Amino acid sequence: MVKTVCFKDPKYVGDPINAVKIFNEKEADELAVFDIDVTVRAAEPNFRMISKLAAECRMPLCYGGGVKTVSQARQIIGLGVEKIALSSAAVETPELIAETAREIGGQSVVVVIDAKKDHQTGQYLAWTHNGCQKTGRSVVDLAQQAESLGAGEIVINSIDQDGKMKGYDLELARLVRQSVRLPISLLGGAGSLSDIGSLLATCGTVGAAAGSLFVFKGPYKAVLINYPESSTKEQLFAQKTNSKS
Repeated sequence: MVKTVCFKDPKYVGDPINAVKIFNEKEADELAVFDIDVTVRAAEPNFRMISKLAAECRMPLCYGGGVKTVSQARQIIGLGVEKIALSSAAVETPELIAETAREIGGQSVVVVIDAKKDHQTGQYLAWTHNGCQKTGRSVVDLAQQAESLGAGEIVINSIDQDGKMKGYDLELARLVRQSVRLPISLLGGAGSLSDIGSLLATCGTVGAAAGSLFVFKGPYKAVLINYPESSTKEQLFAQKTNSKS
């Protein structure tokens, strides 16, 4: 298990199986595992590793990385994974979204869009292959396309904010939330629970995903897997409700 900053300089933070065990104990709501190298290496998903993760995980599990065919998606679901995340393949072969949704159900198809702001145009563009390839496609266009093709959920991953722990890109979050009706989750930038509160206050009911927030602790980023208790999460939801009233 590694953590990056702006999709670069991966830092080793622990064994993924051990991390799953701890998140089980912490009663995390959902776990997403993304194999960030497999697409770059043009390799198949590591089915053996996925099987171990699914066997250990006691919460809904989403897997992404290297899924390019319906048969691969079917095999991963058969291992006990609840959701399949499509990223590069969703851009390169968008019909895979519809085909996979028909095969395993739209509720199990998540489209992950890695987003980066073009500071010349101010537009948010999608990148693939672990942030190495620029698609030239707008994030909004891809999100709307995913919705029309039957995806059940969209995850927007901010390359600019990844690993910085300085807050979500709320402009990006608001833009996507206004563009689609599907459930969306935001990833990239969460450094505190107040950042999650700001996201919920800005966008209402969305998923608040995080990596660094849940594996680092303190100003020196000591590795310590953590997760908020139910009462703390309820307070965040209550703040969201009050801010909208």
